[in-house]
Amino acid sequence: MRLGSGTFAACCVVIEVLGVALFLRGFFPTPVRSSSRTEHQAEPPAPEPSAGASSNWTKLPPPLFRKVVIMLIDGLRDDFVFGSKGVKFMPYTTYLVEKGASHSFVAEAKLPTVTMPRIKALMTGSLPGFIDVVRNLNSPALLEDNVITQAKAAGKRIIFYGDETWVKLFPRHFVEYDGTTSFFVSDYTEVDDNVTRHLDKVLKRGDWDVLILHYLGLDHIGHVSGPSSPLIGHKLREMDSILMKIHTSLLSEERETLVPNLLVLCGDHGMSETGGHGASSVEELNTALILISSAFERKPGDIRRPKHVQQTDLAATLAIGLGLPIPGSSVGSLLFPTVEGRPVREQLRFLHLNAVQLSKLLQENVPSYTKEPGFEQFKMSERLHGNWIRLYLEENNSEVLFNLGAKVRRQYLDALRTLSLSLSRQVAQYDIYSMLVGTVMVLEVLALLLLSIPQALSSEAELEVPLWSPVFSLLFYLMFLVLSALHVIVCTSAESSCYFCGLSWLTAGGVMALISALLCAVGSALAKMFADGKFLSKNPAHPKARWSELDVLILLGTMGHVLSLGASSFIEEEHQTWYFLINTLCLALCHEIYRNCFLRDDCEPQQCSHVEEGFVSPAPALQDRSIRCNMLEPHRVSKGPTSLDTLRGYEKWMVLASPWVILTCCRLLRSLNQTGVQWAHRPDLGHWLTSSDHKAELSVLAALSLIVIFALVQRRCSLTSKVAMALGLLGVYCYRAAIGNVLFPWQRDSKDISKNPPRDEA
Repeated sequence: MRLGSGTFAACCVVIEVLGVALFLRGFFPTPVRSSSRTEHQAEPPAPEPSAGASSNWTKLPPPLFRKVVIMLIDGLRDDFVFGSKGVKFMPYTTYLVEKGASHSFVAEAKLPTVTMPRIKALMTGSLPGFIDVVRNLNSPALLEDNVITQAKAAGKRIIFYGDETWVKLFPRHFVEYDGTTSFFVSDYTEVDDNVTRHLDKVLKRGDWDVLILHYLGLDHIGHVSGPSSPLIGHKLREMDSILMKIHTSLLSEERETLVPNLLVLCGDHGMSETGGHGASSVEELNTALILISSAFERKPGDIRRPKHVQQTDLAATLAIGLGLPIPGSSVGSLLFPTVEGRPVREQLRFLHLNAVQLSKLLQENVPSYTKEPGFEQFKMSERLHGNWIRLYLEENNSEVLFNLGAKVRRQYLDALRTLSLSLSRQVAQYDIYSMLVGTVMVLEVLALLLLSIPQALSSEAELEVPLWSPVFSLLFYLMFLVLSALHVIVCTSAESSCYFCGLSWLTAGGVMALISALLCAVGSALAKMFADGKFLSKNPAHPKARWSELDVLILLGTMGHVLSLGASSFIEEEHQTWYFLINTLCLALCHEIYRNCFLRDDCEPQQCSHVEEGFVSPAPALQDRSIRCNMLEPHRVSKGPTSLDTLRGYEKWMVLASPWVILTCCRLLRSLNQTGVQWAHRPDLGHWLTSSDHKAELSVLAALSLIVIFALVQRRCSLTSKVAMALGLLGVYCYRAAIGNVLFPWQRDSKDISKNPPRDEA
């Protein structure tokens, strides 16, 4: 079957797109969603379980708190509050954690650790996926069931100040708001002042129920200067004073209303040792979460150490605290210490509502939910709860009632923990079968493209695609039957949902036929190349041009690098792979040059000229055929001078020194900037040069670099171009000097005017 190059390429692109789409559909797993609350329709809460007795608790419990203030500090790592920095820079918060009426937690965020998915996790209790990293740039309105929407539907008045991402996610939800942009990372003062300036006025008012504050300054400092910057301490001290102001105002209001309020201090994600976030290091995942309320009074000597919880647990806790239904897609469980001081019946009611919500979510997303241990534990807890209610309504205040209540409570907590874990695993479960089918399609088309390149690049621009003969061959039908049988086996035995198995049998059969045809076409093309003896030829037009050791090394290195991208740890440390491959390639090139130039019996002119041109192609001597190695047969010994002898002095040393110069430069570049996750915290030349104590050295290096650039480029330029380039390079240096990165020759010191100076705190 003869096809034009354009038609063949178009067909390959279409199949590649289909394969990539199928792979991505499996790689981004379907999020756990509740279908029972479409468009946030209110549904009646689950009644209190009873065993033969009539219970009068069929409605949602009343709110536990009159007002809720959520103070979210972007990039608030757990050790910024619970570590030495918290003790030093946040004394009031430390007092509340150690001795005050509060419960503190280390909340673990899930990937991806960027702002918009973390806000969704906090308010919905669900686990956003990696696709939300892209949507983070232009956050659309959140249609999923969440605490904010439930609060608005319940008539609560919500006020927001801070990151404008909230305004995009929850449009028309706030009675008052002031959004600040998060992309000016060099601003860490005004971006927070725009939030704090509203506090005095709002705290004196009583016309709101929920106040949300999102501070960005700490995260901006991390991006610019890192977590070890002295600016971090100033910002933490500022946040501590704001928290004290809010807490003092809430306490004074409680003295009048006698109803407790709730203050939540939390972070959306942490901060790596370089100040960034988005990956999976412990510093980026662990955030501080503190719940402060007069309802959490502790007795003297009551030591409450921060417990490790999931960030998604906050949504269920806020819903219970505000007297709202728990968001339908929430995979989190109630933070039990917040209701530990309530009567036993109320505790069991809260736990039962949370368990019912998680069990419904499990039923909607896991086909074999009855086999899940969490579901069995929930049913057992519900039966025990019904027995406890029957005893309670009989006014039985014996020790049996107390012990049974404690047992039901433990059973519920275990069921919640297991149900939450099962649902979280469901979100992180990849559709391996769809990914495998998509990968096979992509690899088959890629192999067919590589095998067809010599024909496609020929003068006729046409190629013979071996398609019809394989389609009518026995191998095609055997492959189709085998793949169809595998498809039936996989789809009938799969415990979790699979997108490819959900397709119609006609569509799945067409994909199997396409895979079988492509596989046969690739096999036919390989067989033809073996028959023609061109498979191991470097150039099909010259069958004797064999693959050299350098070509094999480049091919193996490329394949190894591609395979390494299949592991997240290798992706995070990809620069280490590049260091190894570049160093190995330089040493191999060095060996090739020295062998071709010193060993007369191995001197092949094409290899020598190829290697030399790769390093010193600008040299005219290397473009002249007169300096190449003698045209000898590979088995004969040359008695004439080698190519090294025909080179002029400086050219000879350039050829010999090029690999070592490149190796030296690579080593310097490796020491210039430590990156990745494992070694990013180590000191390097970049940190040394950019420190305020070494501006003079950085200035000299920058000036020399610009001079070298001008000297290398100006030789072939006209006078006008030379003047323009000199002024441009001078402008680059002047700009860097103006923002304080480098110094002018007449300067002794320069302050960085791009950063806001820290203000002294009282």
